[in-house]
Amino acid sequence: DKLMSHLGTVEVQSDPSENKKARKTLAELEPLVQKFREFKGVELDIAGAEELFRSADTDMRELADEELKSLGARREALVQELTVLLVPKDPNDEKNVILEIRAGTGGDEAALFAGDLFRMYTRYAERQGWKLDVMSSSETGGGGLKEAIVSIEGKGAYSRLKYESGVHRVQRVPATEASGRIHTSTATVAVLPEAEEVDVAIDEKDLKVDIAGSGGPGGQDLN
Repeated sequence: DKLMSHLGTVEVQSDPSENKKARKTLAELEPLVQKFREFKGVELDIAGAEELFRSADTDMRELADEELKSLGARREALVQELTVLLVPKDPNDEKNVILEIRAGTGGDEAALFAGDLFRMYTRYAERQGWKLDVMSSSETGGGGLKEAIVSIEGKGAYSRLKYESGVHRVQRVPATEASGRIHTSTATVAVLPEAEEVDVAIDEKDLKVDIAGSGGPGGQDLN
């Protein structure tokens, strides 16, 4: 309620940066609030079933007892879910991502592997409903890729992709290998949280301006 009131203030409504921050916090808290409300509802149902068990006849007590067992199991599950939701999160988890893929050792086969990884991440982003923008890429032909830098925008992008960072390795027989030998190739993946916009204010008194003059035989000065 306090967050909703804060979101409705003139100060927040008139400040795009603060408004975005407050709405982001509200969206992050919503799953926890919904789960807690569900937990409180189960608590009330348990209290009602216990009262019925104490006051009802034998047949109704059996029904109440079965309901109590079911509600008790549901309460335990909700406690586990709430515990997970209350664990402190990485502050970068909800940020957008800059994804970098580079071919490593293995020559053409490494470039093909990097291309496979690029297509895999692209399809995954599409299934998640994220927006993907290729900022730069260098292809080798035949589906190979020397490197690619991609911007990915979407809810929870960093939390889903951050563990992909590192060196990836594949062992397989290349399509061009006539003797059937297995080759080992690598590709590196870097997953970086997108930097937030920062307003920088520079006071004029902190500026220092130097003017240099030069003269030459031609009689012209350069300032």
